Amino acid sequence: MALPVAAPATASRDVDLSPPATAMVWLGHGRRHETIAVPGVRLAEGDVLVEVELATVCGSDVHTVAGHRKAPTPLVLGHEYVGRIVAVLDDVRALDGVRLAVGDRVVWSIMAACGRCDRCARGLPQKCRQLLKYGHERVMPRWELSGGFATHVHLRAGTAIVRVGETLPAAVLAPATCAAATAWAAVDRASDIVDLDGAVMLVTGAGLIGLTATAIAAGAGARVIVADPDPARRTLARSFGASAMIDPGEPGGLARALRRLRAREVTAAIEASGAASAVAFVLDVIGVGGVVTLVGSVSPGPAQALDPERTVRNLTTIRGVHNYDPDDLAGAVGFLQEHGHRYPFAQLVGRPHPLSGLDAALEAAATGADVRVAIDPRL
Repeated sequence: MALPVAAPATASRDVDLSPPATAMVWLGHGRRHETIAVPGVRLAEGDVLVEVELATVCGSDVHTVAGHRKAPTPLVLGHEYVGRIVAVLDDVRALDGVRLAVGDRVVWSIMAACGRCDRCARGLPQKCRQLLKYGHERVMPRWELSGGFATHVHLRAGTAIVRVGETLPAAVLAPATCAAATAWAAVDRASDIVDLDGAVMLVTGAGLIGLTATAIAAGAGARVIVADPDPARRTLARSFGASAMIDPGEPGGLARALRRLRAREVTAAIEASGAASAVAFVLDVIGVGGVVTLVGSVSPGPAQALDPERTVRNLTTIRGVHNYDPDDLAGAVGFLQEHGHRYPFAQLVGRPHPLSGLDAALEAAATGADVRVAIDPRL
């Protein structure tokens, strides 16, 4: 599935907004968000304006405001969202090829890519030379609505957009644009190396990426062992299809889980926590011919030692997944539409906060009490 190519702007349209759109602007570590009003936007060719139905707080948003990740300021955070199109310029197509129209309920990629550079040509639009990432770019003139913590988001040409219909709850759909699509990418890359049907997969970290990856992999026939130090998260993993759960700090836990599954070794692993100890763990326990997919290590951390001889002799494949490509977003949404009702995805999202309560929502997200904290701009 090809990413829409961002064509040079040859036409534009001014869209007046009354009342004005509002966005929450982060000014830096230790400072509270400020509200800005945006009375209108100028849509260029291929652009879309979406009114946000619901946005959710990703862990990276929490890390950014805590000062653990570098980010430009001023900044409108937020990259997990679902919304409805209120304006579209000319012939803009969803990933399924259908022309987008006002009123369509949609989710969209974390990024906009040019579709023309060497990386886009190689099938790596998430590493486009001219990449724009929603919720990660400094506020700029004529693109103030650049993140999900706002009433509206201005989608730039080259953004992958998926129509989602009316049946799935917003709490299930909003995280699809980061956590679910990333989980789909991680499982997909592992399946390139190992046939998941009957395989033993170890997932470290029972956050939303890990839980979603568990459900996807279990649906593909894998027997999934979930490792997480939090007993509540381990219990939650069973409802997402885990065959066994272990405390990674408990000696012998993995060996006992393998015996219960009558398995000899782990053939695939997805590291979704980002913890240095978890990275070392999956690299140490992966079996012969196995694949390790690293997903969670998106913040600076200590370097990991790699035994090259063991890697060679064990025929180990190590893959990194950062963000995802358009096919991954389409795959994740398709999975949620077909199988989402089987798993308690909606229960992972706490009671929504109003947009004006974004700072309180971020504080709540930092506690980890809910897997996801929601923002409803309509409150």
